[in-house]
Amino acid sequence: MSSLLTTAPEQVATGSAPEPGRAPRRLVLPVFALPEVRWASAALLLFLVALPLQLTGAPAWVWAPLYAAVYATGGWEPGWAGLQALREKTLDVDLLMVVAAIGAAAIGQVLDGALLIVIFATSGALEAVATHRTEQAVRGLLDLAPEQATRIAADGAEELVDAVALAVGDRILVRPGARIAADGQVIGGASDVDQATITGEPLPVAKTAGDEVFAGTLNGTGALTVRVDRVAADTVVARIVAMVQEASATKARTQLFIEKVEQRYSLGMVAATVLLFAIPLLAGAAFQASLLRAMTFMIVASPCAVVLATMPPLLAAMANAGRHGVLVKSAVVMEQFGATTRVAFDKTGTLTEGRPRLAEIAVLDEGAAGLNEGAFDEKRILMLAAAAENPSEHPLARAVVAAAREAGLELPHAADFSATPGRGVSALIDGRRVEVGSPSHLLGHSPDASGVRTAAVSAAVAAIQESGQTAAIVRIDTAPVAVLGIADRVRPAAARTVAGIRTLTGATPILLTGDNAAAAHRLAAEVGISDVRANLLPQDKVAAVHEWESAGQHVLLVGDGVNDAPALAAAHTGVAMGRAGSDLALDTADAVVMRDDLATVPAAIALSRRARRVVVANLAIASVIIAGLVAWDLAGTLPLPLGVLGHEGSTVIVGLNGLRLLRKSVWRRAMTTGAGASSGSESGAAA
Repeated sequence: MSSLLTTAPEQVATGSAPEPGRAPRRLVLPVFALPEVRWASAALLLFLVALPLQLTGAPAWVWAPLYAAVYATGGWEPGWAGLQALREKTLDVDLLMVVAAIGAAAIGQVLDGALLIVIFATSGALEAVATHRTEQAVRGLLDLAPEQATRIAADGAEELVDAVALAVGDRILVRPGARIAADGQVIGGASDVDQATITGEPLPVAKTAGDEVFAGTLNGTGALTVRVDRVAADTVVARIVAMVQEASATKARTQLFIEKVEQRYSLGMVAATVLLFAIPLLAGAAFQASLLRAMTFMIVASPCAVVLATMPPLLAAMANAGRHGVLVKSAVVMEQFGATTRVAFDKTGTLTEGRPRLAEIAVLDEGAAGLNEGAFDEKRILMLAAAAENPSEHPLARAVVAAAREAGLELPHAADFSATPGRGVSALIDGRRVEVGSPSHLLGHSPDASGVRTAAVSAAVAAIQESGQTAAIVRIDTAPVAVLGIADRVRPAAARTVAGIRTLTGATPILLTGDNAAAAHRLAAEVGISDVRANLLPQDKVAAVHEWESAGQHVLLVGDGVNDAPALAAAHTGVAMGRAGSDLALDTADAVVMRDDLATVPAAIALSRRARRVVVANLAIASVIIAGLVAWDLAGTLPLPLGVLGHEGSTVIVGLNGLRLLRKSVWRRAMTTGAGASSGSESGAAA
């Protein structure tokens, strides 16, 4: 690589063109519009008012109605859901929680019951918010494709029609800067099209007659005439919407460990409570004594400690990850992270920054010598090329200009500027005609180009393209003087992240990308990935995820674009890049890397695995204490105060044990697990 570029600082994008892969921002309805959120918020607020009143010794008539309101606002929805489940001849833990809460209140433990109600109401509200956001994201994706299109009639007249009214064979006009309204084939004109939303390619693609274009992609500076090949319902964008909806609807909800046994536990506890009340009563025992014993059993056997054994470690891990830039959307997702056995990465915007940069300048000595000036070195060529590109808004032009400014070069004024879509730019700089354009346009078109010089240019272009970069020729006064190599910048932590994940999961991550094979393999070699799948459309990525899942793998997919959304929804765990990610990817994913720091992905896996170990330890503690209290109540007479003390004690123990995961040192250790593993791998490789 050129010495002029090796120490270039972080590129700062200029111009007003939209970021590749990002959907238009949309209005998001406030979460308080959801009834589950309103009821849960009301229950939590009432609980926070009643608790200090009770603890400070206020009369019962002050705080008791507030607790009653907590039961009503937070308990009616899970209670109603539980009754509906009973109609289907199933008994779920929601109804069990409501019954346990009412039972606790019946024997004076109003606080315990209210706490259970608040926990379950909050959990239901979070699930409703996640579902609502995903539905909004899917609807927002349709904004990518314009609602109307300019159709060209048989007599050449133009008419504005709804995009859904377009039929196969219709001709449409796509003006500069407009989004393409239908999938089709270019039959006239030339332009550069940003199709990152569909393929994930970081750079606009030159389109001329015969090339395929997709609905929802952004046209560049040229005008295109497109023949419609698919109706609106069959476009790639429409299929993405359908795939996301299907994956979200059919994706099995991975349950927490305790939920996997909730049916048996619920039935067993209810049956035991009824028997413990009915049998002594039928044998002649006093009604009050039988009821008190049964209620004591329900209290000590209620899954409060088991719920807290599961939730606090996962919630604490979620909070810790959130403080360090990883937004995990639910406790279920936090648990899923640790079960990961296979990780797949998107390329553009995920392993790379998604913005083009000037990576190489190959100076053609013969071309510079042909100008009879020895001063046409790399620095001057970059200055002239950047000056010619400066008036252009093309992403490749911005990359060249940014490289010149980072090198501290002053750009002279460009006169007589012109830009041809799909070909390049031309301008008069300091009295010289400077052209920067595609090899297909400039190669071999120099009036004074000798066969030797053409061969040298062709060899330089081929070398740059084989390395996965985009080539552009710089021509001064009709003489080719250099070939520019433009590529996407790899994220600094990409190689360390790949190595860390390899150590954690025992398998090397896989690269899934819609970009071309040469660019994909170059990036994969740089970060240490050997399994590459390139030129993929969204449905191809989904098929790959399903292939691994059917083989028993627990798949974690990291992506950022609209084209990644179906695969993010299909994977066991979908992770989106927060800064570069499209709205649909952010809302479809189960977790979001807010600062685009890839190193946090293996850290999240390590943190989840630690949380799972704490959950197992907590379940063991809670089970032993519950079993001891239940045995005492069945074999003898367990005093209610001791039962409550043992029950609350186990709850406090497992709760505090879970909250240990809030400490900063826990995250540092998780980061060290990934970073240390990768460093060790790299050191071993070096040795």
